[in-house]
Amino acid sequence: MYRFLLTPRWWGINVFVLLAIPFCLFMGSWQLSRFESRVDGHREAKAQAASARTEAARPLAELLPVDQETSGRLVTARGRYGDQLLVPGRELDGRNGFYVLTLLRTDAGRALPVVRGWLPGAADAAKAPAAPSGEVTVTGALQASEQPGDNGVSARGGLPAGQTAAISAASLVNLVPYDLYDAWITLDRADAPMTTVPVSAAPNSGLDLKAFQNLGYTGEWFVFAGFVVFMWFRLLRREVESARDAALGIVPEEVAVPAVQDEASTPVR
Repeated sequence: MYRFLLTPRWWGINVFVLLAIPFCLFMGSWQLSRFESRVDGHREAKAQAASARTEAARPLAELLPVDQETSGRLVTARGRYGDQLLVPGRELDGRNGFYVLTLLRTDAGRALPVVRGWLPGAADAAKAPAAPSGEVTVTGALQASEQPGDNGVSARGGLPAGQTAAISAASLVNLVPYDLYDAWITLDRADAPMTTVPVSAAPNSGLDLKAFQNLGYTGEWFVFAGFVVFMWFRLLRREVESARDAALGIVPEEVAVPAVQDEASTPVR
């Protein structure tokens, strides 16, 4: 009864099943490992942010380029404040407002974007306090350049002059006339009446949408593996029933009816 398993058709089905199941299980396990890695990264980022508040600030050059190890660390930089921009559409404690972003021109010849604080309401240059004059030394948490979609960063354009949607060298290069660091800092203490902007998690270290996408893909791959097994058993059952019916000489009614109709429709000559 099971001799049909040795036919070329079933050889192909069996080989496909034997390859598909391990592949689906491997892909599901890989996606699960990606999710677990993001969970571990989230925990490490929280622990790093807590320890960074107790560590001594280090010179900016020692912690560049920004990565998951250096993001959130306290740094110091010295220079003179230059152009000031506003970053609208930023929430803090459930209220909408904007960042006050001022470019610090360092002795290295490049400018460091410094978020001096947050103010509530619509972005208005008249509300933003002027930056200190003369040479200053700033201390703040190092942050990676923002990407649209991360931590509520908007991708919209067409903002008024003096505003930017994202804090990154790519976004600011056309707004200021000097070279920029591919990083920014948020001051550990904002000048009144501004509020200190909290440190953001390092890129790809939080439980964001991508992390839960990995978890969803894990379930999908395991479901695919189960579906392959289900379909194989269903095809096997149909083949066994057909072989049993053929051995008993049973012809399904839906097969016999078309045969009668074909004879009736044949013209008589």
